[in-house]
Amino acid sequence: MNIFTRDKYSCQYCCKRFRTEELTFDHVVPIAKGGTKTWENIVTACWRCNNKKSGRTPEEAHMHLKKKPQKPRWNPTLTIMIGIRNAPESWRDYL
Repeated sequence: MNIFTRDKYSCQYCCKRFRTEELTFDHVVPIAKGGTKTWENIVTACWRCNNKKSGRTPEEAHMHLKKKPQKPRWNPTLTIMIGIRNAPESWRDYL
């Protein structure tokens, strides 16, 4: 499981869905302001929103998070589904 999966491949600021290569990781509280590299401080953000927010907190940038980030709980069914999604198309009927 990763941050993209937790955030459903969507920007946590503008709420639009994107492909993986169109998303970035954003530190909600920037590292330069004492933020941490934890599940609770990292969200997915599109390039546009991440550039707009820059080195500020969401409040300083007048931006709102879709939801408060949190560490995901392990879920065996979800783990299987993530694996299926990433499996080659020709395998999917057998998984």
